[in-house]
Amino acid sequence: MSKKQKGTAHGLAPQFHKRKLVSLGVACALAASGTMLVAPNADARVTKINITTHESPTYGGFSFPGVGQYEKIAGTMTAEISPTDAHNAGIVDLALAPRLPDGNVQYSFAFYILKPIDLTKGNHKIFYEAPNRGGKLSGTFNQTTGGNDPATTSNPGGAFLNPQGYTLAYSGWDQAAGQNSAAFNSTITLPVAHNPDGTSITGPVYDYIENDNATTMTSTLTYTPNSLDQTKAQLTVKAHLNDVAVVIPASGWAYTKVTTGVITNDGTAIQLLPASTAFAQGSIYEMTYIGKDPTVNAVGFAAVRDFASFLRYATADDAGTPNPMAGDVQRIYTYTVSQPTRMLNDFVSLGFNADESNRKVFDGMDMWIGAADGINMNLRFSQPGRTERNRQHHLYQEGVFPFANTMMTDPITGKTDSRYAKCTASNTCPVAMEIYSANEYWVKAASLFHTDPAGTVDVAPNPITPIYFMSSHQHGTGNGAAKGACQQFQNPIDSTPVHRALLVAMDQFVNNGTPMPPSMLPTFASGTFATPAAVVLKFPKIPGVTVTGLESTRYLFNYGPRLAQGIMDINPPVITIPYENNPLNGKIYPSFVPMVDADGNDVAGFKMPEVAVPLATYTGWALRSAAFGLNDGCEGTGQQIAFPVTAAARIAAGDPRLSIEERYGSFSGYYYSLLFAIDNMVTQRMLLPADAATAFNAGLTRALNAGFVPKEEEFDALFSSMSQ
Repeated sequence: MSKKQKGTAHGLAPQFHKRKLVSLGVACALAASGTMLVAPNADARVTKINITTHESPTYGGFSFPGVGQYEKIAGTMTAEISPTDAHNAGIVDLALAPRLPDGNVQYSFAFYILKPIDLTKGNHKIFYEAPNRGGKLSGTFNQTTGGNDPATTSNPGGAFLNPQGYTLAYSGWDQAAGQNSAAFNSTITLPVAHNPDGTSITGPVYDYIENDNATTMTSTLTYTPNSLDQTKAQLTVKAHLNDVAVVIPASGWAYTKVTTGVITNDGTAIQLLPASTAFAQGSIYEMTYIGKDPTVNAVGFAAVRDFASFLRYATADDAGTPNPMAGDVQRIYTYTVSQPTRMLNDFVSLGFNADESNRKVFDGMDMWIGAADGINMNLRFSQPGRTERNRQHHLYQEGVFPFANTMMTDPITGKTDSRYAKCTASNTCPVAMEIYSANEYWVKAASLFHTDPAGTVDVAPNPITPIYFMSSHQHGTGNGAAKGACQQFQNPIDSTPVHRALLVAMDQFVNNGTPMPPSMLPTFASGTFATPAAVVLKFPKIPGVTVTGLESTRYLFNYGPRLAQGIMDINPPVITIPYENNPLNGKIYPSFVPMVDADGNDVAGFKMPEVAVPLATYTGWALRSAAFGLNDGCEGTGQQIAFPVTAAARIAAGDPRLSIEERYGSFSGYYYSLLFAIDNMVTQRMLLPADAATAFNAGLTRALNAGFVPKEEEFDALFSSMSQ
């Protein structure tokens, strides 16, 4: 196949005219398939639907070709859960929650549904997003706007999911979302556990407070203190993660309440004294106190399960209000970003993908930037909003064995387990695409997802949970024109098009058995896994760029003798030396990071066009600038460090990386390299033809913005080649 033929194999051929690039688009569609299961209600169920918004048609009346108009249905659902049912036995403190006369525990949550008015024209599949801290993040995936109210999108005709006939559904599950009154925020109202005699349960609470600004005057606490006597609590401060914390005397701070904005957790907060003293920018404050009245946060798992089960299997609620999806749902696929991905890791591990009638809830999961982590949710006084990264939240139980979807033995505890053990036993396992960035290796110890816990050998992914590592990607998509609290510009790589392609591949696998693209990940066998120290040695010595090899480490923390019951008697766990150097009795899980090439870009994994045909070094990690805690980890942010354009500029700067000019020779060299790379991505089924032209034109724009401008004769030659 010639270069020109290869570049047009998937309808990718760009129209290239004098200084103008014109995108091409190719439509794609999915066929509906699957089987309908029907079973009677069990104890856990949605008992009441309260519809507060019913807009039909929605999307401003827009009609999707072949599917028709959509309607929006939103409100709250009230549900019950049985504390005595084995499916719920693992929920910490559920037995101490208030009971209804029938012995069940009640809770409620917000929901939001966008569905075809005529369901017979839909594809009988639900695209379910578990919101992140109450917010809907799938707009970019669906190529729409609208945020928490997706029906208000300004471009319904550009949507990806709706033309295929998908129903979009969202529901609250997260105590950390609070009771935010913002329109269509996905909240949940959870039961509060009490002692059998009705008195408040109390216990140690640990809050981590850090603000990257110099204007924050109050900090809301996660739980209500049992006493407002400051001497019964402790507040400390330090400038860097590994500094020794300094105790702020009780006279230096006070309890207060948030009097404006959203009031959460009874409004109890703290302020520094004298009044109007701001928390120091970038400093780390740690608050320990005795809290009371813990919410039963793990009911959030049941809320996700029971909402999906209701939509899939129920006819109506207890009062006869119809299920808006009754008799239609054949498949449910999830899409999650970060925090809710970690929630679904534990959701599957704890057996919640089987409802109380042992029916499968979700068929497939698109798991973005969660990796080998769980969530701090199934504990007394847990905090689901916390997420461990290089600088933050190390002392919250989050990443615990089992780390992987394959069976392994923990060398520290001797336990043998898998996240998929329970669903395998009940035959309710979902297909799960584990897609994550380089940031998860550096700040989340993601190597534990596909190595043994002793850190000695590669472990093949579970056959139905392929792993797709997005090379040199940060946690999400950064603003490439901004640094924020970090030393370098943020990493702007956006892998959303890959998620669209993999949803199609997952759907084909679930319905037709068509194999999904193989896993793409670093391994010991390929020499693409390394210690942070080895990466530091290999990383190019770029002027003005600091490389420390800072990596989060997984420890087996000691929270006291009742942790198996979900009770933290020691919170935070006792440590005597700084986090990153603390051996904690030697109970450490070794973790590894991707090896880099001579440019500092990751060698293994799936390379987006920015990395496959690079104009810069991209990293999944970053370090903080002097004003925000110099050289501490910059959390989820990565870096973009541009290549010099010319050899002369490279030599003048003392940059060891080849310039753009040296590596591609000419704009035409870059043009064809980019064209072939994107064509190969489509061949691998990691990019849809409809997204290929957009990716190609974005790559050309990157080159032009970098100052790599084609000569006039190159315009003529490229235009001529496209005319033949």
